[in-house]
Amino acid sequence: MKIYSLAFAFIPLALKAFQILIPMDETQKNHLKAYGIAYWTLKQDVEIYWLLNYRGGSFLLPGNKAIINECNIRGVSYEQISDAQANSILQEIAQPEVNMDALKLEKAPKIAVYSPKSKQPWDDAVTLALTYAEIPYDVVYDDEVLNGVLKNYDWLHLHHEDFTGQYGRFYAQYGNAPWYKQQVKENEEIAKRWGFAKVSQLKLAVAKKIDEFVVNGGFMFAMCSATDSYDIALAAEGVDICGSVYDGDPADPDMNKKLDYSKGYAFENYKLNPDPLFSENS
Repeated sequence: MKIYSLAFAFIPLALKAFQILIPMDETQKNHLKAYGIAYWTLKQDVEIYWLLNYRGGSFLLPGNKAIINECNIRGVSYEQISDAQANSILQEIAQPEVNMDALKLEKAPKIAVYSPKSKQPWDDAVTLALTYAEIPYDVVYDDEVLNGVLKNYDWLHLHHEDFTGQYGRFYAQYGNAPWYKQQVKENEEIAKRWGFAKVSQLKLAVAKKIDEFVVNGGFMFAMCSATDSYDIALAAEGVDICGSVYDGDPADPDMNKKLDYSKGYAFENYKLNPDPLFSENS
């Protein structure tokens, strides 16, 4: 009896008398929670479609009461449409003259957010958004990355991180701030623990571990200071680009001649700013 009851409990997720369109345009009441619904559905082993550039990047889900109930609980706008309407939408998206695509999603990714454990003076928008959307994630930092935990994840998000070892170049503005001093202390302790003489060497090792993760099929999304500093760290391998206020000795005056742009992901032909007190890397 228990076996039959279990099988029956999963039948509603497989029924498709209709389909559910979760719009992501101005009609959506809660965009972040809508992403959470998509993730929750994938966690139920139900495949969905992400309709790229269709009504703001809407989601097409199989129709069942469980998904509708979850939408109602989370305050997410949805539309019940017929199979014929759903097929019409997919046909519209498939037209070669439109800049749209229907991306089939089959698995809920396991997400890691690269972020320090200590408190910083700004909120981490990524973790705030994921928490609000009810999408689970783990926070990892240098120790975890160097210990090889990234192989357990599908998606890695990088946010407020300076992979060059220059702490966001905040020395001129915040060099005496308690949070800045704490950040320097913690990073130097991690570097020492792993046998690195400088934080820049630690961050390069972390960047290369992340590169391994991507090469092996992992997805990495970088924003804020992580976007350019990640590429710079890889391109500057073996070159001292940090001023004395960051690592105790002057930067290589010929650093811009020694950069290997081919090691980076996105940027090339940039020039690093030699002034360590200037807030931008390049």
